[in-house]
Amino acid sequence: MAARVLALGPRLKHEAAGLRSLRVLDAEVVEGVEGRFLRLRSLESFGELCRLGFREARRVLDPSSALRGHLFEYGYIFPQGINHVADLVTVVEDRQSCLPESMRSILQLLVDTFTALEAQITALDTEINRRSKADPMARRLMTIPGVGPIVSTAITALVPAAQGFRAGRDFAAWLGLTPVQKSTGGKQKLGAVSKRGERTIRRLLIIGASAVVRHARRGRVPEGSWLAQMLARKPKMLVIVALANKIARIVWALLVKGGVYRAPVSAA
Repeated sequence: MAARVLALGPRLKHEAAGLRSLRVLDAEVVEGVEGRFLRLRSLESFGELCRLGFREARRVLDPSSALRGHLFEYGYIFPQGINHVADLVTVVEDRQSCLPESMRSILQLLVDTFTALEAQITALDTEINRRSKADPMARRLMTIPGVGPIVSTAITALVPAAQGFRAGRDFAAWLGLTPVQKSTGGKQKLGAVSKRGERTIRRLLIIGASAVVRHARRGRVPEGSWLAQMLARKPKMLVIVALANKIARIVWALLVKGGVYRAPVSAA
């Protein structure tokens, strides 16, 4: 079973060397054709992708935003976020609220849709957790801070042969987590990350890194560590992306060399 993947052309200054370093071992390259034919790792991995895709579709299917907007028209104002949906449901189900019955019945449909969707997402999360714990590779990846069942499942399903990347930086570049080079005249100038690569894993790594940074900003990070020093002198979002790049390199090291993640010991 094969799927055609369009070639990634060297659009940036440093991408030509980066592309030459990417040797996908499970690919057939046809001479004279700018493209690669990648075999899916297995039908099981394709099933994992479908499972993750349906879970991520909640952002599109989630009716809570429509529910919040309709309640706003009747003077009920609530903050955004999944944590406040229970308050929205309380207003809809409260017979003492000022909602007309004709509108209440419509909003109840949104509530029922949200409840059913959350039940399906919970079942998917349970299945993803079970499968990630049964996969030795996913278990090793989950020893990395910021990498949980969903991230590890996405990596095992989407990443080609990790040995095809010469270094962790090449793997991070494949994810679009390396900075754009705007160097000229012997002066090196780095811009924002390229965002050209595997979007799903890149987004999940940034979400995982943001959770680690949020945990660290509460004072739960060793003094003098790399993360503590970065938070002391750099903006929060820059630190999150830098940490996502660092996590990507650690992921590559575990995929290629095996073992589990061991946190560095801070100097006393």
